[in-house]
Amino acid sequence: MFLLFEEAGKFVAGRVLSEAEASVQVELDSGKRVKVKGANVLLKFDKPAPAQLLAEATTISQSIELDLAWEFAPDTEFGFADVAREYFNADANTVQQVGALIRLYEAPHYFRRAGKGRFKKASAETVQLALAGIEKKKQIQAQIESWSQDLIAGQCPVPIKQQLYKILFRPDKNAPEYKAVVEASRSSQTAPLTLLQNAGAIASAYDFHWQRFLFDNFPKGTGFPKLEAPAIAQELPLASVQAYSIDDSQTTEIDDALSLQGLGTGTVVVGIHIAAPGLAIEPSSAIDHVGRSRLSTVYMPGYKITMLPDEVVQRYTLAEGQACPAVSLYVSFDEATLSIQHSETKLERVPIAANLRHDQLDNWVTAEWLENSSPVTREGEPELPISHSSLAFFWRLAQHLKAGREVVRGKPETFNRPDYNFRLVRDSHEGAPTGNEPVQISVRQRGAPLDLIVAEAMILANSTWGQWLASLGVPAIYRSQASMAPGVKVRMGTKALPHAGIGVPAYAWSTSPLRRYTDLVNQWQIIACAKHGATAALAAPFKPKDAQLFAIISAFDAAYTAYNSYQSGMERFWTLKYVQQENVTEVVASLVKEMGAGSWLVRADQLPLMLTVMGAAGLMRGDKVKVKLGAMDTMALDLSGTVIEKINNSQAASADADENLDDTMDDLEDSATGPIAIALNVNEAPTEDAPTPS
Repeated sequence: MFLLFEEAGKFVAGRVLSEAEASVQVELDSGKRVKVKGANVLLKFDKPAPAQLLAEATTISQSIELDLAWEFAPDTEFGFADVAREYFNADANTVQQVGALIRLYEAPHYFRRAGKGRFKKASAETVQLALAGIEKKKQIQAQIESWSQDLIAGQCPVPIKQQLYKILFRPDKNAPEYKAVVEASRSSQTAPLTLLQNAGAIASAYDFHWQRFLFDNFPKGTGFPKLEAPAIAQELPLASVQAYSIDDSQTTEIDDALSLQGLGTGTVVVGIHIAAPGLAIEPSSAIDHVGRSRLSTVYMPGYKITMLPDEVVQRYTLAEGQACPAVSLYVSFDEATLSIQHSETKLERVPIAANLRHDQLDNWVTAEWLENSSPVTREGEPELPISHSSLAFFWRLAQHLKAGREVVRGKPETFNRPDYNFRLVRDSHEGAPTGNEPVQISVRQRGAPLDLIVAEAMILANSTWGQWLASLGVPAIYRSQASMAPGVKVRMGTKALPHAGIGVPAYAWSTSPLRRYTDLVNQWQIIACAKHGATAALAAPFKPKDAQLFAIISAFDAAYTAYNSYQSGMERFWTLKYVQQENVTEVVASLVKEMGAGSWLVRADQLPLMLTVMGAAGLMRGDKVKVKLGAMDTMALDLSGTVIEKINNSQAASADADENLDDTMDDLEDSATGPIAIALNVNEAPTEDAPTPS
């Protein structure tokens, strides 16, 4: 005798060896012996043999029309043999009964299971809905197959193109667009990104990076809602100074300016004037919601996405020829020793005499010119609206402040690596670049006089205000670094802790309120201190241990990291385009870090370019080499190279040239030099107050 039973959702038949009250011992065709519970037994039969029965029953099951079987089935609960007798004949044989069982079992939309071998037919409405669903699935599958064939043929269906970045980086794995890409990738044995490139889904490498950034950070677009910049209600006194800002020519968000009083009197008062949107924009206002959602201006070569709408920025920017609302820090210095005697903060209107521009003046305002007590007029020299003596004092003060910080740091700040400026040659600067523009790369040496003057003034303001806020018990957003040991990163928090990397006892970003949301938050706190003094803690918008401050810090840290990473990636993109444009085939570079497997990370001497090279076996960090450039991939932002000549051995100088290897590695990570990471799977950092490129 043979037995049919169900095991793990499958029908199995075998020869009965023995029977007990509640179980049966069965031998399968494979020779395996199993114990079957009596409740799992579906049918006992004498013929045909088990394997033959299952084969014939499976064949005959496909001949059963489900609509007809459903009509024949009783309305009450029934067994599979009942349907077999209704469908075939009253003497339905074993093969026909098992065929009916298989057919009923695989059609749950027609027949609901009610127990072992027992069923109950679904309602007519349920059947219709199920059939409609099955038909829809067939249509979707047909669509998936059609799209897959289109992709393999080099054509990208519109729905897939519209969902491109979601498919690649945040896919819904049940979506037909995603399944079509997966199927096409498997069928063609082509990587998804390559497949989509070949199908024309990606307009260009630049567009790919740009659209991916928008997808991750600006899914609703970069436009602003219609906003009106509120006027400052408070009557502000007019400062008796003339202030000057120093920025790049493309800067529109002019946050800071400097003034000087008392030169030659023995006591000099330096004014650091910061644009004051915090006097008009209220926390939780519509403009504040926009700023808090963006958290910072995003910079990239040839373009930027501002934190605030231009009409708002222009209302509060420190534009020349105007008396602009400002939060001013006045610091009194002994003119001879440059020791700080006193500081105070004022809310006022500051006359902006001129907006000076780095790129127009850096070649003229040099250290040699500033240190010459009687400089002569040079041919072609631009007429400066600020006196040589004033700039010379600012330069002397900047060097003094820097030296003082270096004592605290325990070692000098070195500026051996230049900063690079990127300029895209465009007819119009409206809208984002296309990625095809000619690019110009120029050098601006770190520590240039105008650069250092601004940086040291901003460090002084951020440090002074940070300590002042802490002394009044007013919370703020601080940046701190416990030590300069390798791997110790800068952290953000609400406590006034030392910043070892800069060499100050406390550091609260406050000097760029038009460009960084943390600075706007700190400005609100500073304004409260300026207005209320000792009782500022009660009047400040953010109170001690305010959960909002921690939420802002967390969101800002994530956004700022993403924005800086994109800026670094785009600078690398344009560097690669420059290499192509200028047909650069070789570069002189310095070995930075051995990467293993015979490869080294190198930094080019004359370009903002880091790459991995082969052929440097036996060399040491700091050695200079000539590198032949190899294959380039602007999609992956990757460039290979091979060392073809060792130029010299500069091991001794390597520590000075690279005072912190961690910064170097951060540069590499920010530049996104590795392969593009996608979810679909088928088979150097500037100083805290270095001017931000515009």
